[in-house]
This record gives sequence, C-alpha cells and structure tokens, in this order.
Amino acid sequence: MELTLEQLKAQWNQVLDALLDQDRIAWLAYFDARLVSLENGELTLSFADVSKFGGPHDYKSVRKPEHLAKLRTCIASIAGVDLTIVEV
Repeated sequence: MELTLEQLKAQWNQVLDALLDQDRIAWLAYFDARLVSLENGELTLSFADVSKFGGPHDYKSVRKPEHLAKLRTCIASIAGVDLTIVEV
C-alpha cells in the first residue's frame, strides 16, 4: 500500500521532531514547509504562506543538500518510505 499525503501529514510532526533531534538548522529550514502533494514517490513542499508573508519567504539558501538528506531519512524512519522531495 502506498503512503498518501494525508497519512504523511498525520505523521509530519513526528518527522519534524526526529529532524530536530538530528539537526536544529535542518529543522529550522523545513519546519514551516507545507505539504502540497505526494504522487509517485515525489513529495512537493511549498514555503509560501500568505497568512505570514505577502509571498514566499525564501530560506532556500539555508537548505543545504545535507539538510534535505536528513529530512528524507527522517521521513523514511517515521513513514517507512524513501521519497524524492521537490520544493516550490
């Protein structure tokens, strides 16, 4: 059975807690990501939040490949799937 977006959303706080335990900077880079879609093993994250800012706040320069790798590891540990992550 394939993981659904709703299932991942239900586990997202656990994923973030695991990420915080590994790397506070990685957690800061991803804690306010919005889970947009999950299709064919690809998770799309958005950092635009119109209730906070008039447009996307771009911390992309802070999000390093090693932070993304840690996020993927935490997702795999909590949800049991290895996902490709796309940021929009």
